[in-house]
Amino acid sequence: MREHRPRLDLRDLIEVGTVGLRTRPLRAVLSAIGVAIGIATLVTVTAVPASSQAALDKTLTALGADLLRADPRAGVDGELVPFPAEAVGMLERIGTVTGAASVGNTHAPVRSNELRSYPESGVTTLAVRGDFVGVLRADVTSGRWLDGSDLPTAVLGIDAAERLGLAELPDRPVTIDVGGVAFTVVGVLAETPLSADLQSAVLVEDAAAQRWLGFDGAPTAAYVTGIEASIEALRPVVAATLSPDASGLVQVSRPSAVLAAKEAARDSFDGLFLALAAVALVIGGIGIANTMFVSVLERRREIGLRRALGAHRGQIQAQFLVEAIVLCALGGAAGVLLGLLGTAAWSGHQGWPLVVPLQTVLYGIAASLCTGAVAGLAPSVRAARQSPTAALAAT
Repeated sequence: MREHRPRLDLRDLIEVGTVGLRTRPLRAVLSAIGVAIGIATLVTVTAVPASSQAALDKTLTALGADLLRADPRAGVDGELVPFPAEAVGMLERIGTVTGAASVGNTHAPVRSNELRSYPESGVTTLAVRGDFVGVLRADVTSGRWLDGSDLPTAVLGIDAAERLGLAELPDRPVTIDVGGVAFTVVGVLAETPLSADLQSAVLVEDAAAQRWLGFDGAPTAAYVTGIEASIEALRPVVAATLSPDASGLVQVSRPSAVLAAKEAARDSFDGLFLALAAVALVIGGIGIANTMFVSVLERRREIGLRRALGAHRGQIQAQFLVEAIVLCALGGAAGVLLGLLGTAAWSGHQGWPLVVPLQTVLYGIAASLCTGAVAGLAPSVRAARQSPTAALAAT
C-alpha cells in the first residue's frame, strides 16, 4: 500500500512559506531592507547614467548631430551652380526632414551711420528664408527676430554688431545703410556655433531683400535638420533635391564626428550599466542567501516537527524557497521605489532630464525574484535534507 502524503496547494504553500516572515517581522524587515538596497542600487546605477546620457545626447545634438548644410560647388566653367529659389519648400517635403532654412548672399554693401563701408572686414548681407532660428538653434540676445515681412529690417550677427558698434541696441530705433537703403536693426543674435560665418552677417528677410536690394532669391547655402537615425541617408537626398540634374555639384556636410561621439558615449554607458548592475545583484544575492541559511539554523525544530507530521522533503524545500522569493519580492518592490526616488532627486539636482527606462523597473523586479530563487535554493535544499530526529533534537 502506497504511503499517503499530504499535498499543499498554492494557497497553503504561500501561507506556510510566509509563516517565518509573519512570526519574525523585524528580521523580515531588516532582510528586506538589505534586498531593497541591492535592487535600489541596480535601479539607480541604471537610471542615473541613463539620465546623464540623455543630457549628453541633448548637448551633442545641440552641436549639430541632426543638422546638414548644403553648399553649391563650381561646375566645369568654374561658376557656382545656384540653388533654386524654392529650395526651402523642396527640402521641407522630404519625409525625414524636420526643418529647413536657407541664406542667400545679396552682395549688398553695409555701412554704419558714419557711412563706413565694411566689405573688407567680412560683413555680408544675407537673405534668410524658412525656420532659420529653429534649424540653427539661434537665440536673439537683444531685440527680436525678423517678422517675415518685406519691410527693411535687419538682425545682426554678434560679430557684425560689434563691428558696427551695435553690440547692444539702444532704446531708440537705429538704422544701418544696406545697399543704399536704410534698414532698421531690430535684433542681435547670440553666437551661432553651428554656422560661425553667420556671426559676421547682416540678416534680412528674403522678401525684403528682393524688394529693396534687388536680390534674385537664389540661396547660396541651405540648412536642414532631420531624424538623427537617418541623417546619413538624408545627405544624398538633399543633394539630389537641390540639384536634380547634377547632385554632385552640391556639397553636403557630414555630422559624422558628432554622431561618432554620441555612439562612443552610449557604448561606454552601456558597459557601465552592466558592470554596476552585476555588482548590485551579487551583493543582494549574498545577503539573501545568508539570511536564509540563518533562518534554516534557527528553525531546525520546526523543520523536524513538520517532517514528523508527514511533510516530505519537497514540501520543506518549497516552503523555504517561497519564503526567499516573497522576501525578495517585497524588498525588490521597495528597492525599485527607492531607486526611482533617488534618481529623481539626483537628476533634479544636476539639472538633467529624468529618464527611467521601463526595462529598468522590470529588470529590477525580475532580478529580485530570480535572485531570491537562486539564493534560497541552497538553504531550502539543506532544510529538506535534515532528518526529523536530528532536527527535533536540535537546541
